[in-house]
Amino acid sequence: MDLVSAELPAKTLVVAIDPGKVSNRVLLATGEQGLIGEPVSLPVQREGIDRLCELIYASGATESVIAVEATGSLHLAWAAELERRFPGSLRLFAPSETTAARTQLGSRRFKDDDRDCAALVSLARQGRGRAHRPGILEALLDAVRHRRRLISQRKVARQHLHHQLNALCPGLSAPSGHGRALALETPTGRAVLACAVDLRGRAPSVRSLIARAPGRLTKANASWWARRWRACLPPPLDAELRAERLGRDVKRLEALKADVGAVEAQIAALLAESPGQVLSTLPGVAATRAAAFAVHALPIERFPTAEHLYSSTGLAPARYESATVRKSRAISRQAPGERRDALMAIAWGLSQHCEAFRQRDRELRGRGMRPIEARVALARHACRLCHRMLQTQQPFDQRRYARARHRRGR
Repeated sequence: MDLVSAELPAKTLVVAIDPGKVSNRVLLATGEQGLIGEPVSLPVQREGIDRLCELIYASGATESVIAVEATGSLHLAWAAELERRFPGSLRLFAPSETTAARTQLGSRRFKDDDRDCAALVSLARQGRGRAHRPGILEALLDAVRHRRRLISQRKVARQHLHHQLNALCPGLSAPSGHGRALALETPTGRAVLACAVDLRGRAPSVRSLIARAPGRLTKANASWWARRWRACLPPPLDAELRAERLGRDVKRLEALKADVGAVEAQIAALLAESPGQVLSTLPGVAATRAAAFAVHALPIERFPTAEHLYSSTGLAPARYESATVRKSRAISRQAPGERRDALMAIAWGLSQHCEAFRQRDRELRGRGMRPIEARVALARHACRLCHRMLQTQQPFDQRRYARARHRRGR
């Protein structure tokens, strides 16, 4: 019997685990006996796992399913060890699923560990949950999420640097539409930041800008920024303190850039060992974009059709049906945002580098679609393509795709 898709027999033991930082809350129950003992808190160390195994063996159940709430990284250690000791018995649930189940049980506004465990039991008995994915996929998922966090930090760091630079040199770092925008990670941006730190916000000479540029900076470009700098208001009274803080933040941005490069190298190495490597053959889809989508799509056997995979991203339109009334609404968003972002990134890459998708994009915009609407429509086609490639493991061929598209009349 497939425990993931079918309801559990009444005699099956369900072990619900709500992870914590110091201890995990554990509840055991069956359909025949109900609650077995009282919920207990077990330490996250080895003794907690050993005690849990004793409780499972003492229950006398021949079949067991272990339901764990996937909360950040708190569940990873126990999930790996429980999968090793009870192969195939582990089921993972997202916190949103636990919240929805708690609502069905009438305790949405009353959250505690025991109610979360009761919700996990209810979900597991319905046959819900996803199996644990040890090995390459788990490592790839963690690397992809780590890169996503680093990118968010880098974005905030850039914004903060612009704010500091404008405070130190008022009006220098202006956005697009006010002359030239300052890209901080280009040789020009790094030269401007270095001069702002070294000269405490005072306007540099053209020679100073060129000398501090880590790459090619033309004299004309340096002259433009030097003139713009001289037109700015003088630095504030605490310019020396601000420059010192700016220097530390510049080093922090450089460290983030190095960290992103390191984790992207890890992602490329892990992707090469997984079935998701075939997605990197798509035009405009490098290892990072391919991995970001593959970690949520694999194993592809979980999605019998491309529409199932598309619905799991939350980009499929929400539907309302009542009697003879059938309506389609905006996208459902019933999935983590990282899934939608991954598929939309693949659609954008294809629209920029694949002729068939560029032509489709022009057709969609010709019908009056806004750019974001056209990209969502392209994402559906991209999802079909990715689903097929993951199933067949055949690399992408533009001419073959174009022939198949015209043969289907799309």
